[in-house]
Amino acid sequence: MENKGETVKQDKVIRYTVGDGSGNEYSTAHVGRITGIRVWEYSSTYIRGIQLRYDRDWTEVIGVNYGTLMEMTLLDNESIIQVSGKYDNGYIYEFMFVTNHGRSFKVGQPSGTSFNFYPTHDGSELRFLSGRQNGNGITSIGAHWAVNPTSVTNVMALGSASPALP
Repeated sequence: MENKGETVKQDKVIRYTVGDGSGNEYSTAHVGRITGIRVWEYSSTYIRGIQLRYDRDWTEVIGVNYGTLMEMTLLDNESIIQVSGKYDNGYIYEFMFVTNHGRSFKVGQPSGTSFNFYPTHDGSELRFLSGRQNGNGITSIGAHWAVNPTSVTNVMALGSASPALP
């Protein structure tokens, strides 16, 4: 599958979006790395809510925290490198998150049109999600990808020379 939907580039962050886009805008943008995901599914139908954890802090719940809760905790040095799923009848019905460790987290129902988001640059990972929700569920989703600045800083620190002492 290919990336489907709108493509937007902003300051080295690449975003792809799908869904009908009704309701209010949301963004999970936060300081730190994504370390956990919570998703609420409504009675074997569409996705009602989503929440991401950055380091130790959970974002606000996007949509509503009602329905069946599913949760994934990422391991040390694990990051999300693919977001796929299905959307139909104005809602996101299924999510699948895949990590650089080969683990996956799938929630929802396989109903509707497929989407598949992934970064186009080596070393990139999911930085945040955005889209729209209408109070009943998630109506559109966008994935924003970038190289983790902490990883770049660590590599640069390992390869840099120590300052000379006076």
